[in-house]
Amino acid sequence: MNDALTIVAPIADPIADALQLIGMPACACDGDGVVVASNTEFDVLLAHDPRGLPMADLFARHVRAESGAALAAALAGGDTAAWDSCLAAAGGRYAAVQVTVKPFPAASARRGGTILFHDIGAVQRDQRALRKALLEQRAILENAAVGIIFSKLDHVHECNMRAAEMFGYARHDMEGLASRQLYPDMEHFDRLRRQWMPVLHQGSSVTLETPMKRGDGTLFWCRAHGRAVDPSDEQAGMVWIVEDISEQRAASEATRKILLEQKAILDNASVGILFTKNQRMLSCNPRIAAMFGYAPDEMIGMHSGDVFPSEQVYREFGGEAGPVLASGLPFEKKEFQFQRKDGSLFWCRVRAKAVDEEHNDGGTIWILEDVTQSRQNQMETEALMNNASISILFTRQRTITRHNRGFAEMFRYGADEAIGMACEALYPSLAAYEALSAQAGPLLAAARPFQTEIELRRKDGTTFWAQLIAYVVNAESPAQGTIWIAEDRTEHKAAEESLRQAADSVRRARDDLEIRVLERTAELAGANAMLQGEIVERRQAEARVHHMAYHDSLTGLPNRALLTDRIERAVLNAQRTERLLAVMFLDLDRFKTINDSLGHVTGDALLKEVAGRLCRAVRASDTVARLGGDEFVVLAPHIRDSEEAAHVAEKIIDALAEPFPIDGHTLHVTPSIGICVCPDDGQDVETLMRHADAAMYHAKAAGRNTYQFFTQKMNASAAHFELESSLRVALAQSQFELHFQPIIDTGTRRLHSLEVLLRWQRPGTGLVGPDKFIPILEENGLIVPVGEWVIRRACEQSMEWKRQGLQPVPLAVNLSPRQFMHRGLVPAIRRILDDTGIDPALLEFEITETALMQHGEQTLDILGQINAMGIRLSIDDFGTGYSSLAYLKRFPVKKIKIDRAFIKDLEKSAEDRAIVAAIVALSDSLQLSVVAEGVETEGHYSLLQEQGCQFAQGYLFSPPVPRANAANMLERLGPDAWVRT
Repeated sequence: MNDALTIVAPIADPIADALQLIGMPACACDGDGVVVASNTEFDVLLAHDPRGLPMADLFARHVRAESGAALAAALAGGDTAAWDSCLAAAGGRYAAVQVTVKPFPAASARRGGTILFHDIGAVQRDQRALRKALLEQRAILENAAVGIIFSKLDHVHECNMRAAEMFGYARHDMEGLASRQLYPDMEHFDRLRRQWMPVLHQGSSVTLETPMKRGDGTLFWCRAHGRAVDPSDEQAGMVWIVEDISEQRAASEATRKILLEQKAILDNASVGILFTKNQRMLSCNPRIAAMFGYAPDEMIGMHSGDVFPSEQVYREFGGEAGPVLASGLPFEKKEFQFQRKDGSLFWCRVRAKAVDEEHNDGGTIWILEDVTQSRQNQMETEALMNNASISILFTRQRTITRHNRGFAEMFRYGADEAIGMACEALYPSLAAYEALSAQAGPLLAAARPFQTEIELRRKDGTTFWAQLIAYVVNAESPAQGTIWIAEDRTEHKAAEESLRQAADSVRRARDDLEIRVLERTAELAGANAMLQGEIVERRQAEARVHHMAYHDSLTGLPNRALLTDRIERAVLNAQRTERLLAVMFLDLDRFKTINDSLGHVTGDALLKEVAGRLCRAVRASDTVARLGGDEFVVLAPHIRDSEEAAHVAEKIIDALAEPFPIDGHTLHVTPSIGICVCPDDGQDVETLMRHADAAMYHAKAAGRNTYQFFTQKMNASAAHFELESSLRVALAQSQFELHFQPIIDTGTRRLHSLEVLLRWQRPGTGLVGPDKFIPILEENGLIVPVGEWVIRRACEQSMEWKRQGLQPVPLAVNLSPRQFMHRGLVPAIRRILDDTGIDPALLEFEITETALMQHGEQTLDILGQINAMGIRLSIDDFGTGYSSLAYLKRFPVKKIKIDRAFIKDLEKSAEDRAIVAAIVALSDSLQLSVVAEGVETEGHYSLLQEQGCQFAQGYLFSPPVPRANAANMLERLGPDAWVRT
């Protein structure tokens, strides 16, 4: 017997040919179950030739016994049999199949039969995917924070647990309930139904805010969003998303009442009240408008400087008031001159206080009182008093409170020297004063005038006779004070005595003259000593002022002004001596962390210690200056080469390497030093400082605690810093402006909303796109005030369009990640809504996926607060970040914006079309709107319509345009109110 492998020759009969005509995998086997013929599809499925092999061996190992027995039974039984099984293909691959065995007819001479294999792997995968999708949708519905109701034929067909809890039913009791039982009454239900049905039949969604009825009969306010399952088939039903807004409505009503009460107070105030922010008038009461000769609406939006006599006066006033208000203290000025609309000037008493004492961005409340008339009366009274030849003084509780110039000349006191002095000092003795008081007191207490002639004493001790007249200021309240009028009667008294005492008069005159000479001599000596003391004090004050003007108040180091002067002198000297000059810009690494965590007191103490070490580390001829914050400059003149400058920098690094023991803390700081050398790197102060600053930033980029010399390659970085510096004044100088790009309803191709986009009108450059400056704003933190300005200006623009009779549409404003996580965002939004009066439904915030996912529960809290205000939220650039179903379920978003990266190649990329279709389907199942960005061709538009995308945005419709062009897109207000979608 030959042991070689015997190959069974294929059967050459019509069965083998017939198998090739079957369009699915098939084979034939004999009565023993050995494959005798197969078609090409079966060979491809197994990836090898099965002929000559037992059919049972072709099944997968885990089903081989069961399928082999079924095959044997089918071939022996003579009837067709079918079952699900699995084949083992080449390479260990499995193929799920449905096996159908049909034995050869009994009349045939052959035993065996034909076997068909139907590939069921794809069907099983689809069934698993469908089941998973259904489970996910069920989980979303059951865990949603809002109520979800599916109604059909005016009955609740199905609802989630939240909806049942909201209406006070058990879930099985609510399902099957008539829809009208959820409304206050049948009439209310029918009226709303007539409103929403036409809208739903058009394929649009409806939003209602209406009272609803719970199971116990109590009413509550509800916001409901509804959409028809199939707009063309009313019996297909509707899906409603419901929210309980009772608390929100109550809070809004309470806020409205408070605002009305405050407005009534402001409108009826007898003083002018003005609110300003960023040098603009944002609101005022009628009294202040009347004071300045304007209508109240005219003053809104005016620049604060418009009510000052000149720009110079306005700047000086701001320089005086600004530091006081910035420190959180009230500012007050007894009188200040302002300018009315007609150009006339008037005087006001000014009081002001910052709205937010802890932050400088909350604006200022100003209270102005017109004191023009009272000031005029006071000036006239003072003129009468000061020009009178007699002495007039006011006393209260035996103390001098005020007097005229005649009193000062008569009694020889300085201008205000006698103010606050006891009245007895004007009399020769205490006994004389008490005697006069005893005579005058009863009369003055009865509000009767008093008159006498008495001897009085001057400041220098001399006495004179005076006629004294007194009367009370207020007859009804004598205790308020007394007016005294004194007329010098010395000459009259002397004339009366001259005949009687001529000889004595000569003697007394001689003695008096000698006394006067001695007193005058002593007085002159005292005045000379005082003058010498004043000269010394003035020189000391001038020295202090000079030091303050040119030195840093914290460290005592030269400031920028003195440093500039020394650099200019050093540059001139370097040019004469042909020696080099080094300018070193030094910044402390991570000083802000110490300042923020340990406080400004510790930070200031650290800066003082750093200043001391810097002074000890450099040469005696070098200058150490502080520019502010943690920035220092070292000026090193008369150096031989760059190595000597590097040696100075190394000494500075070594000096700061030792720890700083401050307030119980052991602190460590390191410097980043930028060095430029004159004349190679510049020959003027501005260039040298700029280049040293640029080199310092490169030292920071190189790892900190090192130094870098300036190179020309750093000019690009310098340009970046120049751009950043320009941005810091852009907001204050109103260089930013808003552009608007329309978002179109794909069903009607009409305007749905406008996206708000920021542009920078840079002087000397023109319009700058956001890609050039937004990253810089994000980096340096300016995005927070600029972002708040964008929100406020967008709301003001919406209200302005409405006042012009234009139909407002929602405005979509982008929130940057840093702005979104800023703790002042939510309070700022509330202030803007209150200040502008805009309907929150006309405002929408767009937030990127990355920003949403960065801070977990904090993000959810912020989104919840914004959503509670009635502002809608959307996810920008969807598909480029996490794209997680989990956050779509948790976060209260209402809209998804598909990133333009998926739209750009939509016409030629099947993968992009599949992604867009999946996003639209997902959004539709979650009741979210979808906006496609970057729509530029009609092909894009047509494909998006086919896939059910509700809204589109892009250059096909319009590029971003200024507000004047955007106004042309809005419709005039008509009888139909705006309907939210």
